[in-house]
Amino acid sequence: MGGGLRVTWNNCCLSIPFHAKVVSHWEEADLNLQTPYKILMYSHDTYGLGHIRRCLAMARSLSKTPANILLLTGSPLAGRFKIPRRIDFVRIPGMIKVTHEQYLPLSMKLEAAEVLEIRKSIILATAKAFQPDFFIVDKAPLGLKREVVDTLLWLKSEFPCCQSILGLRDIMDSAESTIDDWSSKDIYEAMDQLYHEIWVYGCRDFYDPILEYAIPPHVAQKIHFTGYIPRQVPSPEDIQATRRSLGISAEDKLIVVTTGGGADGQPVVNTFLKAFDASLGGVPKHTRVVIVTGPFISPRDYQEVVKQCESLRFTTLKFYRSMERLIGAAAVVVSMGGYNTVCEIASQKKPFLIVPRTVPREEQLIRAQVLCSRGFCDYLHPRELTPATLREKVLTLLHNGSSCRRKMGQFPFTALEVIRKRILDHKRCEQKCI
Repeated sequence: MGGGLRVTWNNCCLSIPFHAKVVSHWEEADLNLQTPYKILMYSHDTYGLGHIRRCLAMARSLSKTPANILLLTGSPLAGRFKIPRRIDFVRIPGMIKVTHEQYLPLSMKLEAAEVLEIRKSIILATAKAFQPDFFIVDKAPLGLKREVVDTLLWLKSEFPCCQSILGLRDIMDSAESTIDDWSSKDIYEAMDQLYHEIWVYGCRDFYDPILEYAIPPHVAQKIHFTGYIPRQVPSPEDIQATRRSLGISAEDKLIVVTTGGGADGQPVVNTFLKAFDASLGGVPKHTRVVIVTGPFISPRDYQEVVKQCESLRFTTLKFYRSMERLIGAAAVVVSMGGYNTVCEIASQKKPFLIVPRTVPREEQLIRAQVLCSRGFCDYLHPRELTPATLREKVLTLLHNGSSCRRKMGQFPFTALEVIRKRILDHKRCEQKCI
């Protein structure tokens, strides 16, 4: 691999170094182990934190198979996460979603088309240099604006030993919207022609995308339902250290409010703050609140939240690096029901309330309805969201969340085990064929 990538764009040659830890990880590799597999993961990351968090959770597990994992990401926050050994990332220029179909450069003062060409070139150059055994594409079968198509075609024609895998979350959107979107963009054909397998990180008994999204039989036969992706569970010592760092005593019950990336979480946060206003009864005794707004909240909105939280003696955080520890310290969690947040909460069997968004996608609403119907959580539809209704549901979970905790012991957290098995089975088959 040398020192990095050589990317040609607009007749110019760009040199893109890999993160320094790639070399040190290689040097630290145990030479007594079998040759590590090479896994390339793609996460377009234009909105929120979900994609990179999901990919990192999988990468941590797969790195033990053993594998060297390179993550292509557009997230501006990639460097804030703890990256274990055998895992590294190539940062592609960020794009931000403006509308359902329009994306603009996050920070570069270039036309969107120019930045997309740079991203496309880096993705392809990375695949050619890394020569992965597996290429796992997160959520977007074609990538952002078809930016991974060239790479998928190159792997298929020039490096056919690589297994191209599409990973989908449990629920994409409503059936009607997803079918319309996939039909108009030839997604069904791409699934058929460009991918060896499709992994759905969910449970078919909960929600069946094959049925809901009218996936044709020849594509459906590639689908493997993995179950949900579990998250790291912190030790009791780590949880107690987190509580101490936040000044939370043993007798205090903590409510954590998290809105993921934060770009669209303001209605939930504002309603929560009003729910604990003195006019509705204030904050119950021995109750503490931490609100994690998300890093993509606007500066103006963040300052307003900080001001209101100070008056209520709530703690405000824009980003928390170890969300699993904060969730572990909580008695109740309020979230919008994104896939990754739900997995983080359920992994620790914490009672939780989902207040989902319905625009631009209904994914969170459908997930909330599915999980609530099975007793894993409670949810509040946005049209029913008022300070009084939110307060009632939060306090009910705070004082009587034991049934949710018991139910979450049955949550189907099988994804990492299933994925590791599929990776290892592929390699065994490959070795037999040599």
